[in-house]
Amino acid sequence: MAISALRGAACLAPVAYAPPGDQGTSAFRWSTDQVDPKDRFDYWREVRSKGLFGATAELDREHRPKFSGEFSLRKIGSAGLVGLRASSYHVERSATDIANAPSDSLCICQQLGGGGWFRVRNVDDFHVAGGTFATSYSDLPYHTVPIAAEGFDLRILKVPVADILLPLPGLHDLVPKPFTDRATLTPLLESCFTDLTEADDDSDPATTKALVQTLTHLTLIERGVVRPTSRVAQYAVRAGRLSLARRLMARHIAEPQLSPAFVASQLAISVRHLHVLFEESSMSFSQTVTALRIERSRRLLRETPAMTIAEIAFASGFDSLATFYRVFRAAQGITPGDFREAATRK
Repeated sequence: MAISALRGAACLAPVAYAPPGDQGTSAFRWSTDQVDPKDRFDYWREVRSKGLFGATAELDREHRPKFSGEFSLRKIGSAGLVGLRASSYHVERSATDIANAPSDSLCICQQLGGGGWFRVRNVDDFHVAGGTFATSYSDLPYHTVPIAAEGFDLRILKVPVADILLPLPGLHDLVPKPFTDRATLTPLLESCFTDLTEADDDSDPATTKALVQTLTHLTLIERGVVRPTSRVAQYAVRAGRLSLARRLMARHIAEPQLSPAFVASQLAISVRHLHVLFEESSMSFSQTVTALRIERSRRLLRETPAMTIAEIAFASGFDSLATFYRVFRAAQGITPGDFREAATRK
């Protein structure tokens, strides 16, 4: 596979930065497994670094034959969600790189692996620990390398500045920085980021676009660009809390005592405020609980033939077998036993 072919692959990068208004999702994936080991880092440097991100990649020549990496790009409207796993190497986005490949985007990075070391302006050093977030404006210089021996493992959401549609004083000065508001905003950011990464081509484009907007606004609150008391900030926090509430409910769905009071306490808000969150969504709290329990029971009916229907009912959080039959039939139009039988015939 020649360098020219990889340059052609790199031209697929605009899939992540489609013109505003383009809806839906599409994906591009690439791995060094497609390349001879002796050429892998050179190809990676050409496609991943220069072709897609406008950065310079460096690795000692003796380590290049052992290099491996994979990345994905998914278009979400005109934003791009990047997944990257790779052996350790140095990455620099210099003033020259920026001039050759300007991006004009807000970047939200989630470290999944051991974390990374950053240097900004050749004076500011910091670490982003595994499992945490960092944010930045794309067109500012930086230097980074993974902390752990296993290398890079991260996701990056790139949101074009043109899509943010807010007064943006200070946005172009957002040097790379770890997300510091861990008590209130970080759980909301984590939940919405997970929602976004779990979305696929069948997901509602309006929902994924709203998730990108919420993540953008939560990030800008933390960086001081959006005032916490503004209406934009209040909407973003409410959307983040609704996402986290749903995740908490799914996590505890097998517990019959799952209640608004329990979820509200986990979110550190009032029960009234929790119900207001769900009033602004398509389903109420109780309807969401029922839908989650039905979804769990459907999965167990399909995938766990050793479990009895009664065991599945209680494992899904229903307080009685009679309630399970009544609610399941109302939702699915058939009994749990008929659903299981039909599933086994497929």
